[in-house]
Order: sequence, then C-alpha cells, then structure tokens
Amino acid sequence: MNLFDPAFVPARAPGQTVGTLHGIGLGPGDPDLLTVKAVRLIRAAPVVAYFAKKGRRGNARTIVDSWLAASVEEMPLEYPVTTEIGFAEEGYRRELGAFYEEAAARLGAVLASGRDVALLAEGDPLFYGSFMHLFVRLDGRFPVSIVPGVTGMSGCWTAARSPITWGDDVLTVLPGTLPEATLVERLKATDAAVVMKLGSHFAKVRRALAAAGRDDEAIYVERGTMAGETVMRLADKPDDDAPYFSILLVPGHGRRP
Repeated sequence: MNLFDPAFVPARAPGQTVGTLHGIGLGPGDPDLLTVKAVRLIRAAPVVAYFAKKGRRGNARTIVDSWLAASVEEMPLEYPVTTEIGFAEEGYRRELGAFYEEAAARLGAVLASGRDVALLAEGDPLFYGSFMHLFVRLDGRFPVSIVPGVTGMSGCWTAARSPITWGDDVLTVLPGTLPEATLVERLKATDAAVVMKLGSHFAKVRRALAAAGRDDEAIYVERGTMAGETVMRLADKPDDDAPYFSILLVPGHGRRP
C-alpha cells in the first residue's frame, strides 16, 4: 500500500453528512518530521486552513508546501494582532477572542457543507497552540480528529543533542511571560526546564536563570530543526534578542546507571 496515496479518503461515520475538522500537528519545523497520518490527511483534505500573521504566508503553510494537492482550497486565518499589543491587555484578549469566533464561523460553514478541513498546527495541536481555541468552539458541533505532532521543545533538545531528563528528573515547562519572581521560584524547584515564549521577555528570563543558579547550564536554541538553526550555551549568547522560534533548555542531571 502506498502510504501517501493521493486517492486516500478519510473514514466517516455511517450517515455522517457534515465534514470533519482534522487538527494536524506539523512538528517543530522540518517537513520530514510530519507523521504518516498527518501527510495522508493533508494530501486528502479538500480545504487546508492555517494561521499566519497578516500579510505573511506563515510557517505552517511553508512546512506543508510539498504535501498539498494542486486542487486544495487554502484558508489562511490571519491574526489581527501578534506582538503589537501586550497579551495581558484587555485589547489583546478582545481582538483575539473576536478573531477566534470569526475563524470558527468560517470553518463551521465549510464543515456544514460536508467538506473536511485540515487545520494546520505547528508543533502539537494541544500544546500552547492556536488550534485549541477553535477546537473548544467547534468540538461537539462537528466531528473533530486530532493528529499529534512532535513538539517544538522535543525538536530543540534533539537539535542540541542534549538529554533533557534522566531517571526521576522532573521537567517543568515555563512560559517566559511569567513574572520574574515566579520564574525564579519554578526554576529553583525543578530538575529540568524548558522556557518558551521568549521574545521581549528574554532579558527577564536570563536574569531569572541567573538568580536561580541555572544560567551556566542553560542552552539557547533558535529555529530548532529548521533552516538557520542555531544552538549555543546561554553564556555564549552576546545579546538578548530572541525571535519567535527560540527556546531555552535546562537539562536535568538525575539518576542513571
């Protein structure tokens, strides 16, 4: 059987007349890290939706470039704001809430017509992903399937060739948006850590790592598994610039034979 057979049709429940929303995890960025199931559903989908910054093609769309059928209908979902407004501001919540409601309505109209939609999600769909905001709005109204993906953090510690947890190590995943004092407390209390959502918070995270005594062991990864991948010790990074696709790793050193 050809696993990437373009004639593949996703199974439907008996009597199902509406389309299925497929949340497709794309992995950390390397197109070769998509699962077989993800590729099959992307190739078979009559409609492929993806998130993107306004006026941009978007990273998710770029990842699947070689897998899309020529006949596919594309549905870009363009964020009204990204970093222009602080996430804690009421305007940010209002803008994004309205955006997700509109996106859910657009997807719902396609699903109600009987067509399936593959909604692309970088990394894993249920891990800090925009897919989740549409999932909670559409699940129960339409059939939803979810294809897990390799997380960005997994791709980054693989790029760094750094085991992240040993034996009984506890791993803590922290968003860099947390208050500095909270970051220090959590970093002190864990064996291993991943710090995401760096951006303009990088200098704060760096201070928190130093205050927790974990800065010397931290590893900075930028665009892990993608073109332009950069891996270095945090101590060797000369500035506090951190693009969207960047992450900090603090490996554990626990029990081992």
